Amino acid sequence: MNKHIDIQPVNRKTPYSVSGFISYTLCLLCILIMYSCTSTRKTYKAPIKEYGPDYLFNQLSKNELKFDWFSAKFHIYYKCNKKKTEFKGQIRIRKDSVIWISFSPALGIEMARLIITNDSVKFLNRINKIYFLGDYDFVNEFLKTNIDFDILQSFIIGNDFQFYEKIKFKASIDSWEYRLSTLGRSKLKKYVKKSEENPKVFIQTIWLDPGNFKISRISIKEIKKENKKLNAYYTDLKVIKNQLFPYKIKFILLNENNIKVDVHYSKISIDKPQNVPFNIPSRYTRVY
Repeated sequence: MNKHIDIQPVNRKTPYSVSGFISYTLCLLCILIMYSCTSTRKTYKAPIKEYGPDYLFNQLSKNELKFDWFSAKFHIYYKCNKKKTEFKGQIRIRKDSVIWISFSPALGIEMARLIITNDSVKFLNRINKIYFLGDYDFVNEFLKTNIDFDILQSFIIGNDFQFYEKIKFKASIDSWEYRLSTLGRSKLKKYVKKSEENPKVFIQTIWLDPGNFKISRISIKEIKKENKKLNAYYTDLKVIKNQLFPYKIKFILLNENNIKVDVHYSKISIDKPQNVPFNIPSRYTRVY
């Protein structure tokens, strides 16, 4: 029989550690929020008019995905050094509120569930019958970085960061695409929490398709963390409710490992309210 989430610690020593599948899954999350630099560019032969950063950010904002709810099925191809694996799953997002992910390796049998809010991370491992309830401190310690909900949500759907300043960007034309770049992008002060002693500052470059002003590529790294870089590539744009959305995303993470992740979306739904269940069976053990 299932019970609702119990936020009280289990009063017995757990035989498990937060490793194995939890570490593997968080490694995938790392790819969605940490950093790289390779070069693959779309060729756009038509003449491009030069614009300033204010105009380009305005066009970027107009053409971003507008949604209250987002849901999709996904197929992920994951490669770390020479090891390869793949799995399927579902993702559901309520904008600026919650990200719910279900992982299923085969036959539609769920092996893990993850739910992320603005201040919490909850993980359920059905293989080992364990669960984790915590906050971003755990994720940040594991990834050796500082992440937030805004960054994660933006990378998943191909939008720009919503709560970060735009005033320090420079605009240019690079290989028939618009390029926005900055050596220091910080969160807007009104969104910095009191608990954030050292708010993150990013070195970031954004490439825009001149035909639709959608993000085609992002390159980002956190200052003082030069060994972690990420490139995200957004391709295979299709129309969903009169909006363009990339059905394929490639993430390349370069740190001590070489990690590549290809995400293929299907059966995408916009603004259809979704359930985000997270019930913990009574026989599961909590880990820390």
